[in-house]
Amino acid sequence: MKIQGVRALEILDSRGNPTVQAEVGLSDGTRAKAQVPSGASTGRHEAPELRDGDPLRYGGKGVRQAVRNVDELLGPLVQGMDASNQSAVDNRMLENGGSNRFGANAVLAVSCAVARAAAASLRLPLWRYLAAGRDCHVPVPMVNIISGGLHAGRNLEFQDFLVIPTGYPSVADGLEAVAGVRRETGRLLLEQGCVLTGVADEGGWGPRLNSNEEAVSSLREAIERTAAKMDIALDVASTHFYTDGAYMLEGQTLDAAGMGDLLETWLDRYGVTSIEDALAEDDWDGWTALTRRLGSKVKLVGDDLFTTDPDRLDRGIREGAANSVLVKMNQIGTLTQTFEVVAKARAAGYGVVVSARSGETEDSFLADLAVACAADHIKIGSITRSERLAKYNRLLEIERFEISA
Repeated sequence: MKIQGVRALEILDSRGNPTVQAEVGLSDGTRAKAQVPSGASTGRHEAPELRDGDPLRYGGKGVRQAVRNVDELLGPLVQGMDASNQSAVDNRMLENGGSNRFGANAVLAVSCAVARAAAASLRLPLWRYLAAGRDCHVPVPMVNIISGGLHAGRNLEFQDFLVIPTGYPSVADGLEAVAGVRRETGRLLLEQGCVLTGVADEGGWGPRLNSNEEAVSSLREAIERTAAKMDIALDVASTHFYTDGAYMLEGQTLDAAGMGDLLETWLDRYGVTSIEDALAEDDWDGWTALTRRLGSKVKLVGDDLFTTDPDRLDRGIREGAANSVLVKMNQIGTLTQTFEVVAKARAAGYGVVVSARSGETEDSFLADLAVACAADHIKIGSITRSERLAKYNRLLEIERFEISA
């Protein structure tokens, strides 16, 4: 199955910003497309996406150059290659400049479209093709219920307040319980006088509350009202309120130990079992100390800390920073690099959370990736908005019809 042609298109993501779609055609007539997401809360160590910078088009966020790079450079570069040899395709793009030259949005679109085309040609579900014989399972969702930070106009410093269904026999049963918690959270927020006129970037409620603790407390109350079996996860996204070596939080100035003091009190009080980006992306000493302190009690997930980068994860493993990694394909640029990070995490005993971005598309690739990785969790967003539901619904389809077949 040789790659016969590659073409790209500028499309729109869930925030109305341009992103890249690539389509790959194979010698046997198979064609497949892939669309790439984009983040608002981005770490500075992420692979660079390419934007045009023309203020007259989408406020500078156009991706026409990235599309041209696919059409004129990446397509010819991979044409004639065996689509089933994913690492060879990805490495050719990397060896010729990769994300720094072509843009991570262009490179990832081609990488994913090649994989989907190969899977379709072999008549395999995408997750099974990506797994390449490894054991798989459907991961437990982490579901956004209340949003803050850059996803909700900085109404709260913390970015996501999420629930994790626990003890349910299937993802379908867990999502049914999550839907009840989301509805009850909305009712509770209205009782508290919040005005709910819409949802945040990832579909969660975006209320104005007095504190981050009020948000997590409200979420726990909604869980108890519905008698659901739920843990709570937090995405602190602390890099965004870290200045000159200190965390500026709710009028307080905290050091890394002070952040640890705050978060530790929430573990038992509210049933928090996972904390993402508890500290800033380059506060390595703070991360190491926090992991020694809390790592046996809670998942400490590195997102901005690791940016799905094998080298940064290597450092974290050496220094004992965090105990889980958030995996976002577009942070690194290719599927091959993404699977390298997952393999390193597994070998070191780190947890794996596969994550969407705040600017998403209706491409369900992420669901198949998470199953193929046998991830512990998948973080898609809330259970509203079609760009989120496309992935949840794909998980349900895999669980019901494919993985047990």
